[in-house]
Amino acid sequence: MRRTIGTAIAVVIAALFAVVPAMQAAPRKGHTVFLGAVKRVPYSKAGDPAGAAVGEDTLKIRALLVDTVLKEWTTGDAHDVTDRSFVVRRVIRLNDSLPDEKPTAIGGHWVWQRGPWVLVDRVTGRISPLKLPDYDPGVSQVSWFRDYGAYCGVTATGKSLYAVVAQVEGRKPLLSKKLAAYDVLNHPDPVCTQPEWQREPLRVTFHPVGKDAVSYDVVPGSAVLVEESAEDEPAPAAAPAAAK
Repeated sequence: MRRTIGTAIAVVIAALFAVVPAMQAAPRKGHTVFLGAVKRVPYSKAGDPAGAAVGEDTLKIRALLVDTVLKEWTTGDAHDVTDRSFVVRRVIRLNDSLPDEKPTAIGGHWVWQRGPWVLVDRVTGRISPLKLPDYDPGVSQVSWFRDYGAYCGVTATGKSLYAVVAQVEGRKPLLSKKLAAYDVLNHPDPVCTQPEWQREPLRVTFHPVGKDAVSYDVVPGSAVLVEESAEDEPAPAAAPAAAK
């Protein structure tokens, strides 16, 4: 009898050891990442003083969904950086209710504001904020080429307008040149139109409003974007064992 029980336990243990490696080797389910249909929302200088243009009354937005779950709201065109990663500008829904205002039937007063850019990985489903040097949501109109973003930036002091070329996930800008002084209270709207790229030689032209266009040659380099595989994602924590 004891020999029979011992044999049964040994078989169960062997089966468990055979199943665990198979579970670890099983491929993880891929993610579905896509941008939803365009819809229009109310938008104006009153709700977004820095980002809205004069007379702009609506904003086109799209939902960013990962596995059919809404992760972010976006605006404008997305740019493919690689065959699996893209960048897109986030749009923020901000609570505009004053402290003494009572919530309405829909839960308060909300406004939309143009926000920063995010990097989206279609394989892992990861969404990461981009840290673009001297980026200002109300001034910077980013023009993308490869993994380079060119835009007019405003320094932390708010007194200088710079021509900036940043690389996705790069630590320092590839280009940072002063264009003009900047007056936060008195400046043209827009401050700059979108920069223009040229491939050979690699060159970018900036167009500050009211000033001459300025072109800079950019020394090309390798992409610094590191894309992780799905297997590099941290495994989900095991469920705690039920108490006996």
